[in-house]
Amino acid sequence: MKIAITTFTILTCILHVSAQTEQGDSILEQQLQEVVIEAPRVIRKSDMDMYYPSKSAIEHSQNGLQLLNNLMIPTLSVNDALSSIQAAGQSVQIRINGRESTIDQVRTLLPESIKRVEWIDNPGLRYGGANYVLNFIVTNPTVGGSLIATARPALNQPWGFYMADAKFNNGNSQWEVGGNFKLCDNLKSHRDYMEIFTFPDGTSITRNETSRGGSINNNTTNAWGSYSYVKPDTTVFMAEVGFRDMANRVHYDGLLSLSDRNDDIFLTDIQGDNGSTPTLSLYWQQTLARKQMLIVSFNSSFYFGRSFSDYIERYQDAGKNINDIHTYIRDRNQAYAFEADYVKNWRSSRFTAGASYTANRNRSKYENLGGNIFHQRQDKVYLFAEYFHRFGKWTATAGIGVQYTDFLFRETNQGNHTWSPRPQATITYALNQNHNFRLNFTTWQSTPSLAETNIVPQQLDGFQWRVGNQNLKTANSYMLTLRYGFNFPRLNGIFGVRAFTSPNAITPLLFWDEDRLVTTYENSNGLKNLSFFLAPQIEIIPEWLMASGYVQFRMERMSGTGYTLHSNGWSGNAQVQLTHWGFVLSAQYNHAERDLWGEKISWGEDINIIDLSYNWKSWQFGAGIIMPFGRYDQGSKSMSKWNHNEQHMRLNMRMPYISISYNLQWGRQKRGAQKLVDVDANADHSTAGGR
Repeated sequence: MKIAITTFTILTCILHVSAQTEQGDSILEQQLQEVVIEAPRVIRKSDMDMYYPSKSAIEHSQNGLQLLNNLMIPTLSVNDALSSIQAAGQSVQIRINGRESTIDQVRTLLPESIKRVEWIDNPGLRYGGANYVLNFIVTNPTVGGSLIATARPALNQPWGFYMADAKFNNGNSQWEVGGNFKLCDNLKSHRDYMEIFTFPDGTSITRNETSRGGSINNNTTNAWGSYSYVKPDTTVFMAEVGFRDMANRVHYDGLLSLSDRNDDIFLTDIQGDNGSTPTLSLYWQQTLARKQMLIVSFNSSFYFGRSFSDYIERYQDAGKNINDIHTYIRDRNQAYAFEADYVKNWRSSRFTAGASYTANRNRSKYENLGGNIFHQRQDKVYLFAEYFHRFGKWTATAGIGVQYTDFLFRETNQGNHTWSPRPQATITYALNQNHNFRLNFTTWQSTPSLAETNIVPQQLDGFQWRVGNQNLKTANSYMLTLRYGFNFPRLNGIFGVRAFTSPNAITPLLFWDEDRLVTTYENSNGLKNLSFFLAPQIEIIPEWLMASGYVQFRMERMSGTGYTLHSNGWSGNAQVQLTHWGFVLSAQYNHAERDLWGEKISWGEDINIIDLSYNWKSWQFGAGIIMPFGRYDQGSKSMSKWNHNEQHMRLNMRMPYISISYNLQWGRQKRGAQKLVDVDANADHSTAGGR
């Protein structure tokens, strides 16, 4: 009741202030004839918020990711140094002119070519269950080629990021080649770990781990090349090839103290994976008469690599190991995806329909089990139709999708298939030029992963084992969001409430099998949460000083076999940016969500960063420091009655760095090709067991 009263009071105060606020100049948008506000040039539409870059934002950016950071979109947390884009702690689907893209591709965009950025916090059915969508609308560049390069090394750690991308144009054709390298080599780390095992007879044992050091390696190399042909307003063809090579390795050493004996145990815990993924993408877009369009997209990827886990326990004075556990899995996996969409536009409405097919073929060889080989086949078909209509101050979108999922394990001839409906609807009401309300209902499905269905037993330590469940079914999720958008001369943002439920969420399940504590997976009794959020953007000094942020309070309830858990907590992010005389000084703070899933609460990185950059002609010079304040912490807490544990990963993340960026443009060119749809074909890979 108190929450409802508080919500009503906030809305009443904002509307009262709006009635006394004079309306400034606006930018007309004839296409949808909806809400338009003054600087910082935000246009609120029924299905998205559109941000137009200012001249200052463009001048102080060397690529698309820096421009996005300078826009300071509320809710959005952009971290150029760490190459991440998140919203309310969730992943963001990135698109360029409607085509699903990556952060690397955003980095290759010329700031001058970005007409606007569309922020969609209630994605439609065509986005495949994405939490949020960020779409860059890119216009015709006036140059014949470009070269973008960036180097960002740390000064006290073997950490950094390096990239280069070049585009060349000839008539209707464009060629592109580029690559990047992320360095994270032997970064020093520590782990704080405590666990209490409770046996079925009621007895228990406590194990406290004191860190003796560790390291993290996470080097990643990406390379890409593409060819595109664009016949304006008629045909777009695009072909892309890519290659990704990754090497991840986490190594911890510790001293383990047990409550049932005096002798301490030395342990070594190593987990990781490494492999390569070549990709191929083909795209064709054809504009037809009477405002119709046909779009076809094909993607494929292949993964060749291995995952590994080594866990060793030994007494200080004994030469023999107590536990010596090794897991090595070699994967040779494939993924293929095909999608075809049809779009028809009228004056005040739009109809979209599509179909997609995704196939995954996984082959895993367990070298620690004598070379045993296991195969998994997964097929997914998705069909959808959606209709949008505008009438007066109201707009409505409604649609239905259907997903069919089928997977089979060759060696056991086990598997299952499911049909899952995916209805979705949105209603928007524009009260006036400065205020609108949006009610959105959406659903999506989550299919079991390779690790969750793998029935090969994997030993994690002296007590614990993990085994998958081949009887898992596709999980359904439902979300209802009420969102209020407000705009004033120097203040804009959103306030809202969101209700979420996943009644058959796939979660871990712990049980004792004789002297083994086994982790498997189940379709649980479900997760429910309710959250309230506020995301403002404030222009403190026009064109000089701006602040934005996001704050959320969430209440959660998780239920599964033998447990019911509750969790409440705050999360959010904040950014302040000062721009003048070619300098950009920014400070960011992010407090990660505490996510309840199964019997565990996990949290990501609590990060703060200070960055200063200076733009001079085609160059940008910068310096900054990651984690100037506080202590880096990422971890989890298990609340199972059989295994209560808490883990904190500590890194020496107080890293000063420098950055140099170069942006060279020349000549004259036609429009670069972009896609309106892009099917996802990510080859899955195994996960070796580990604590």
